[in-house]
Amino acid sequence: MPALRSLMAGLIDYAGLFPPAGLDMKRAVENYAAYRAGADSWMLGRFVLPVSRVGEFEEHFARVSPGGEPWRVSLLIPSAIAEGMDRAAAFNREQEGGAVIDAVELKLAREDEIADAARHIPFTTSAFVEIPVAEDPSKLIEQIRQASLKAKIRTGGVTEDLFPPAEHIARFIEQCADSHVAFKATAGLHHPVRCLRPLTYEAGSRTGWMFGFLNVFVAACFAHHGARGSDLVDLLEEKVPESFRFEDGAVRWRSHRLDARQMARAREDFAIAFGSCSFEEPTAELRQLNFLK
Repeated sequence: MPALRSLMAGLIDYAGLFPPAGLDMKRAVENYAAYRAGADSWMLGRFVLPVSRVGEFEEHFARVSPGGEPWRVSLLIPSAIAEGMDRAAAFNREQEGGAVIDAVELKLAREDEIADAARHIPFTTSAFVEIPVAEDPSKLIEQIRQASLKAKIRTGGVTEDLFPPAEHIARFIEQCADSHVAFKATAGLHHPVRCLRPLTYEAGSRTGWMFGFLNVFVAACFAHHGARGSDLVDLLEEKVPESFRFEDGAVRWRSHRLDARQMARAREDFAIAFGSCSFEEPTAELRQLNFLK
């Protein structure tokens, strides 16, 4: 379905090293290599890698002999941004033709931190800045815009308190759309549609309400084309899979419609990706819901 392909192409950044999966490097690298070779590779985005584990990645990457297009890597730099960017540059020289760090992810909470970080980011690297959204993030988003960076929102985690209210996600998406700031999301988006599920993979895990990646990214695509307010909140809270219809080269949600070209533009310019510790879970559930054949 063209609209689904427009929505899902390259959408899932693979973060298998992170909770709740928490895989070792060998398994995560092997998984990513297998996903690149699989039928669902068109939905696969970057490999998410902490800067502290670059050497470990290089060791196992050398053993998989990936071939084909270079692996795209997103590097998490929690602090010491200048040193992290130097490590990224060295990696790109050493791995030329095999893998490339073409994105970095930072976590910053102040306008001055964002402005300072931008001085270390080359124009050719996409930089996603995770910001807090419990309070109005408009000033932070404006600083991200001025710095020609991208935003990042945390949409969940392994405890219930890490899932923001739908109103906070909607506000973030609206403000990014109004400011023409692209974004990615991370955490808690394993399932296509909002649902009550275990928060981890451990037996007896507590359950919690999780946002679906269709909820978040269909909402973002509609916001890119003008949707605002309660429509976005309602879409983020939608729990009925049948409310999303991919048909006739378009996606429909209730009375709202976007065609595949509008979706593709929103994805290219605005709603970039989400990080997930599982690639198999999102793709398998799309099939279970008959969105994918």
